[in-house]
Amino acid sequence: MIPALRQQFNANYTPEKYQRLLKLLEERCGTPVKFRVCETPCFLPKPLLDQMSEYGEELIQQLNGIDYRKASSAAIPEQFKVPRETAHPLFVQVDFGLVRGKFGKLQPRLVELQGFPSLYAYQALLSQTYREVFGLDRNLKFLLGGLDWEGYKKLLRRAIVADHDPAQVVLMEIDPRHQKTLPDFLLTEKLLGIRTVDIAHIRKVGKFLFYENAGKRTPIMRIYNRAIVDEMVRKDLKTAFRLNDDIEVEWAGHPNWYFRLSKFSLPYLRHECVPKTWFLDRVDQIPKDLENYVVKPLFSFAGLGVIINLKPEDIAAIPREKRSQYILQERMNFEPVVETPFGSNKAEVRIMYIWLDELLPVMTIIRMGRGLMMGVDHNRNMEWVGSSAGFYS
Repeated sequence: MIPALRQQFNANYTPEKYQRLLKLLEERCGTPVKFRVCETPCFLPKPLLDQMSEYGEELIQQLNGIDYRKASSAAIPEQFKVPRETAHPLFVQVDFGLVRGKFGKLQPRLVELQGFPSLYAYQALLSQTYREVFGLDRNLKFLLGGLDWEGYKKLLRRAIVADHDPAQVVLMEIDPRHQKTLPDFLLTEKLLGIRTVDIAHIRKVGKFLFYENAGKRTPIMRIYNRAIVDEMVRKDLKTAFRLNDDIEVEWAGHPNWYFRLSKFSLPYLRHECVPKTWFLDRVDQIPKDLENYVVKPLFSFAGLGVIINLKPEDIAAIPREKRSQYILQERMNFEPVVETPFGSNKAEVRIMYIWLDELLPVMTIIRMGRGLMMGVDHNRNMEWVGSSAGFYS
């Protein structure tokens, strides 16, 4: 998207540099990266990044009122309704695709938003490693919000550890050693000194939670929650405590925001960047041009359950009593904007926020692809696609 930087990168790229990138990532993460890493970063114009950051903030503030709080309470299942909810989410992700607007100008369009943490440790390392391996200009930046590296680390520590002993703060996940996001967990441990703990290994005594640390029972004072509820349901997970228990613990990212700030939010948003969206059970008449729409489940990750190339029988196959758990959304044709040796890539840009003193954009995650969907699982057997990082000057 910055032609001079794109041309320079493509001219200087070698497969050997890419292999070095992968090797360094594995060494520095302490584990192989099991999702596809793109051969190239993305070079984004600063005004476009600023526009996306501002749009994200405007959307989040639209959902910050009493009326939406009441409406979104219905999205939280009783068994997952966690007490002591915070006034706002601590971590927010807003995903945008790019379309051509008037006069050929690139315009952001909302894909979805999430009140749930993303790869706050891994993504920084990925950006730093791209810069090192490919010899990128040192003036190119990847952090947003006026942050430098030291400022970002301090902000992330405040958000996750707060004023606790790191030994009493855990990153909680389901079977973390077998998650694709394990590199981020291990880097978070190194960066902050906290422990990654399997939710199945946490014990409850009275109103307190504990985990085993070097054979010693250690109290948990704060949880950086990375456990996805739909995975807990899918695996019928048995744990020593329930999320809706009244327990004495702080949440670094309160779990209720996973439901409140999600695809459930999309029909409530009114903004120029938001595609038309309806709850499927509230659609009176199915559009005749279904090929211009997609159906998405409200709560899923990595594109699970999304139906594109819609046909009437696809909607008919969804039981009526379950349609409240889906949205029907206007389909967007994202513009291929990144030139590669294998053709032009579409790019999905995630703006990552941390909300402490203010709602602050901190970094991007880029997903690039040439398939029908942007997730790394939907661009298999391709080169120059996958997870990437965004730089600007």
